[in-house]
Amino acid sequence: MLSGRSTGRRHVAALAALTLSASMLGACGEDSGPPTLTWYINPDNGGQGRLAEQCSGASNGAYRVDVQVLPNDASQQREQLVRRLAAKDSSIDVMSLDPPFVAEFANAGFLRPFDKADEAALTDGVLKGPLETTSWKDQLVAAPFWANTQLLWYRKSVAQAANVDPASDSFTWDDMIKAAEGQQKVIGVQANRYEGYMVWINALVVSGGGEIVTNVEAGKNAKPAINSPAGDEAARIIGDLARSPAAPPAMSNAGEEEARSAFQGPTGGFMVNWPYVYSAAKDDVKGGGIQQSVVDDIGWARYPRVKADTPSRPPLGGINLAIGNYTKHPQQALDLVKCVTSLPNNIAYMLDAGNPAAKGAAYDDPKVREAFPMADVIRQSINDAGPRPVTPYYNDVSTSVQITWHPPQDVQAPQTPQETASFMSDVLQGRRLL
Repeated sequence: MLSGRSTGRRHVAALAALTLSASMLGACGEDSGPPTLTWYINPDNGGQGRLAEQCSGASNGAYRVDVQVLPNDASQQREQLVRRLAAKDSSIDVMSLDPPFVAEFANAGFLRPFDKADEAALTDGVLKGPLETTSWKDQLVAAPFWANTQLLWYRKSVAQAANVDPASDSFTWDDMIKAAEGQQKVIGVQANRYEGYMVWINALVVSGGGEIVTNVEAGKNAKPAINSPAGDEAARIIGDLARSPAAPPAMSNAGEEEARSAFQGPTGGFMVNWPYVYSAAKDDVKGGGIQQSVVDDIGWARYPRVKADTPSRPPLGGINLAIGNYTKHPQQALDLVKCVTSLPNNIAYMLDAGNPAAKGAAYDDPKVREAFPMADVIRQSINDAGPRPVTPYYNDVSTSVQITWHPPQDVQAPQTPQETASFMSDVLQGRRLL
């Protein structure tokens, strides 16, 4: 995913029904009636489809909404949208866009910038992390819809036996690896060669005070910066874990669900993952997959530090809403974006789909706090998160890192960051192909 994991189990049948229902709303009489807006969404549990119906109804007949569902994989979502937008497809009125792709789409002229007069309505109250992903060349081109971050999840019994406090202000990756090794437990991570691995690598680099790439507005002339002390620390941590007894089986093939499975198993000790894992664990109890005692043993804390004296920069995921630059209905599309991203709908979507809100005030809602007992940690983590590089060449940057840092057991400092910087530079300059 890589908007940051959406709700763990997607209710495909419900979403298909909502999509059909939303499509039927606009199937008749468009020539003589209000326009039908097409909203391309990432898959979820149907929450975006329900918001489409709600906003359509609240528009008092100003527009209808046809929801079109993109593929599960973030790269495939990007590819489908790029092909349509490159052909100047006017049917893409609004799109749910993974934050790392905003700069690429904006640089290509695919996104309709928001007017200055509308910026306040779209950004007021939004946490700092998501705001860093919504602009390109000093123009607001995307509106934060929902945000996401990873937390440190731990088994309370394991932390107690290891005599560590994962919620302490100085808890580091080294502390976690040592504790897991001492208790003969494993640490769940995402280390398959996919975007989730880039999420981990980037979080380590920025938590160590570095960056993957700098001077991003220079496009292909951006400067790879991963060959640095922060890059070396990230490589050391990944290599140390991958070669230690704390590495879960098949770590190099692990995504979010594999990490969750290892964490909930008998050798589970620690895990970094998105907040969906808590409700997913409770669902597993209802389905008979695990005992309630496993859920009762789960604790949470902010993402681990790289340096004990420096706060971590947790991963940032989520979805931004953008308006297609070739839409024939820009005002209605803007109205839809404003409706979907409003504070009441931030709250409603968080409760419905389980995806964290982009607006900070949503976390004060009593129902949100009941459903998410870790709400304060999520909010602070999203606010302090370290976004992945904001560059129109993000796909080249991310894939360069994934290739050179995989498999994780072969990662070494300083060799791996050095290799990455050289390879990324060649890719950006067109001297090598991915």
